[in-house]
Amino acid sequence: MGASEAFRPLWPRRLGLRRSLMHDFPLKAAAVVIALLFWLGNAQNAAPRELVVSFDGRVPVERPQVPSGFVLRGALGDVGVTLRGPEGVVDRMGLADLSATLDISGIDASTEPREAKVVVTPANDAVKVVDVTPATIFVRLERLTSRTLAVQTRLANEPPRGTTAGQTSVSPKEVRVVGPESAVAQIAAVFATVRFGDVPTDLIQSTPAIPVDAAGQPIDGLEMEPGVVVVSVPLLPVATTRTVPILWTLRGAVGSGYWISRVTTDPVVVTVKGDQQILRDLERVETAPIDVSGLTATRTFRVNLVLPEGASLLEDTQASVIVTVVQLAGTRPFYVAIGVANLGSGLTAEVSPGSATVVVAGPAPALVSLPTDQVVATVDASGLGPGTHSVVVAVRVPSGTSVESVQPARVTLTIRST
Repeated sequence: MGASEAFRPLWPRRLGLRRSLMHDFPLKAAAVVIALLFWLGNAQNAAPRELVVSFDGRVPVERPQVPSGFVLRGALGDVGVTLRGPEGVVDRMGLADLSATLDISGIDASTEPREAKVVVTPANDAVKVVDVTPATIFVRLERLTSRTLAVQTRLANEPPRGTTAGQTSVSPKEVRVVGPESAVAQIAAVFATVRFGDVPTDLIQSTPAIPVDAAGQPIDGLEMEPGVVVVSVPLLPVATTRTVPILWTLRGAVGSGYWISRVTTDPVVVTVKGDQQILRDLERVETAPIDVSGLTATRTFRVNLVLPEGASLLEDTQASVIVTVVQLAGTRPFYVAIGVANLGSGLTAEVSPGSATVVVAGPAPALVSLPTDQVVATVDASGLGPGTHSVVVAVRVPSGTSVESVQPARVTLTIRST
């Protein structure tokens, strides 16, 4: 290489590089922009990472809708939930985004608790439920029933010094109690409790009517109609009067297949006047004997009160004694053949198994005299052709009785062409 070539200037080569970069520059720039947009589009459309997270908190289980005439009993509480879904969605779920309820579609009325599945539903369809803890809750579907009961009054404290409580009155005298069968059956009495003040004046007080069990404990889950009654208690001088309860006296036995479910008196207490020595030993006033022999229906008796010699009623009155008589209720099993109804012409049918055990509930006298042929079990073959079908067993019983259970509830119906 000569000296002249060694010192050749470099700017022609730099001009060549610049010329090559600037050649078709708009096309090259457009290609770069398109590539950039394509990359951004792919980045935005890429599926987010999926996460499995435990919800931070507990989801309260809502009480589901139940059939009319029934109530769902049991503590529902709350559940823990594990969720799966896209990052940025599943990890931002709040309590308002989750709802929990019970699936009671397979639960029928029973005295025993049954397991119901807890169903948790996210508000966002992209989020799925992986686990629910607990997965089931024990509940009981129970029929609603009602009873009409007399209201009894209770005094929460003693009257003011120098006075005694006179004959108590309550308005209304009866209340209707509505609630689950098991709770209504526990009611031993309905009490309206009032409290005296310090001033010796007659007491007129509005107070709730509270149903209690045999131990005197309030029973929850019941509705009272009306819920509030008005109790009036006159105050009398203590020197020559005393208020005591009325005790009814029954003799004889009610009709066969019946029993006395309750006995109430009106009034419940009376005020007696007389010598202090007699009144001090007087704990109650009894009614004249009431003959209930052969009684088969509720009846009200107007009877006199039996007082000791030297004592009399502050207000002359008779007592109304209401003796409530009801039929004994029970169940009776029947083993009946299963018939086929509405079978098409030219067809024969066979039921497997061919019989069912039907438990019929009702009044004891009706069950004892109920003929077996009055309990009819059938399956409906309407619209069914040759082949094997799973069908429901339908049972018909006389009026006044009801079907408690059918076993089996479904049978196999095999239809053949003749």
